Amino acid sequence: MTTYQIWQNNEALIDDLRAVEETISQHIRIKNKQIEAQIKKVTNNHGKMLRPVFALLTSQMGNQYDRDKSIAFAAALETLHMATLIHDDVIDQADTRRQIPTLHTVKDNRYAIYAGDYLFSICFNMLSQYTEELNLLNYNARSMEKVLIGELDQLESRFTPPKSVKSYLSRISGKTAQLFAVSCYTGATESGASLRDRQRAYNMGKYIGMAFQIIDDILDVKGDAKDVGKPVMADIRQGIYTLPLIYSYQQQPEKVGALLNKETPFSDETIHELKALIDQTGGVIAAQKLAARYTKKALNTLSKLPEGDYKATLKHIITDMLERTL
Repeated sequence: MTTYQIWQNNEALIDDLRAVEETISQHIRIKNKQIEAQIKKVTNNHGKMLRPVFALLTSQMGNQYDRDKSIAFAAALETLHMATLIHDDVIDQADTRRQIPTLHTVKDNRYAIYAGDYLFSICFNMLSQYTEELNLLNYNARSMEKVLIGELDQLESRFTPPKSVKSYLSRISGKTAQLFAVSCYTGATESGASLRDRQRAYNMGKYIGMAFQIIDDILDVKGDAKDVGKPVMADIRQGIYTLPLIYSYQQQPEKVGALLNKETPFSDETIHELKALIDQTGGVIAAQKLAARYTKKALNTLSKLPEGDYKATLKHIITDMLERTL
């Protein structure tokens, strides 16, 4: 399913997303055309573009809607997201992303890291061109700091016994949820929304991001490799202990702990046993309940935002994300 098939019932949104793609492409300007083509190939291999979608929709909240600005900010945020994915692929040594060879496998790690850094610079270049608020630039810089700290926390915690749900939530709050939050906040701010509504938009995005990551964790255990785009239990194989496993560990610390103490990388047999324990202890069910709680918080916050056609679209997206039909 392509990006445009997902949003097939919203032609205006599709037009805006095409404009976002074009804006990103226009800002990638490198004298060496081979390098430029390689980076554009990566940016063209985007996913559902959820973060720009949230920025585009929340930009309709206030009474100062400006399509050109909303597209520029959505493009900046998507570029930021793509930069983090390139770096993630290097760290995870992932061979493919969405069935396409990753940049570090086509070139090498150094090339990919510099390409990701280049996209970071494009993000802030776009932001600086279109915003008149220095505070918004500072806000985006602080948000990027939170994202990177979340990534560092994840690296530091690899293969560490997964005892604390609180620590896990703190990590994904920065690593994943922050980009959703800043997407909603940026759109609301540039639309001229009130301070209260900006904060509500931020909170809604944070709740959406938390639910999104938890559902990703569930799919890592229960999903189909073809649909998810990576092998089942891929995160756990890398020592990234996700929420279903944390709940399982709390129920059966000795059994789960004994498996996690085995030599790494984990064998297929160990992964199979861990998956069976997650099923037996209800780890996935517990994670689904928490994802539903965050989704409910997001919908409750959405209900308090200013009225407009954008709200119905947001409600549909948030609801579908819980079912992961998107």
